[in-house]
Parts: sequence; structure tokens; C-alpha cells
Amino acid sequence: MSAPRRSGPPGSFQRLIEDVYFDRDAARGAPGTLLWFVEEVGELVRAIRRKEQRNLEEEFGDVYAWLATLASLHGLDLEAIGRKKYGAGCPRCAATPCACPHPPTT
Repeated sequence: MSAPRRSGPPGSFQRLIEDVYFDRDAARGAPGTLLWFVEEVGELVRAIRRKEQRNLEEEFGDVYAWLATLASLHGLDLEAIGRKKYGAGCPRCAATPCACPHPPTT
């Protein structure tokens, strides 16, 4: 897949990750990068479940970086996507904070 360089806006975290890693990530491709992302999500889950407070910052950072990379490889601006979907509030009820009924707890 040939992905455009510079999907993230100047000064964004996504652009920083593109500047540092884009050539390597593009050579690996989206399928290989997706595997790395999933592995990092697993490490984050493990840190949360084990309450490894000191490790959380690193794992959140890794997941965020790999997510930014996946967006870049698909030519998408992660910030714009988030704002488009959530910028007006909850996508279902449009309220901020969300006013959707909570599912019943059982």
C-alpha cells in the first residue's frame, strides 16, 4: 500500500510519529503494523489488570503511537477523525456530557 506522507497536521503527535517512523512503518505495511498495535494493546491491558501504575504511561504512549501510525498508513488525520465523530458531543444524543441511557447493570 502506498500511503501519503504527512497525514497528521503540523505540530501534531501524529506528525511527530510520521517524522520519526513513517519510512520504516510504510515498508512494514499496514498488516504488519496492525500486529504491532495489537501487541501493544495487549501490553496495556496487562498493565491495567495488574495495576502497574509505573508502566501505564509507557503502554498508553505506545498504543497511541501505533494508532497514529495506522492512521497515517491509511492516509487519515487522526485528530480530524476524532473531532468529526465526537466534536459535537455524543454521536448518538449530541449531548456533552452524554445523556444516553446507561445499559442496565445485572
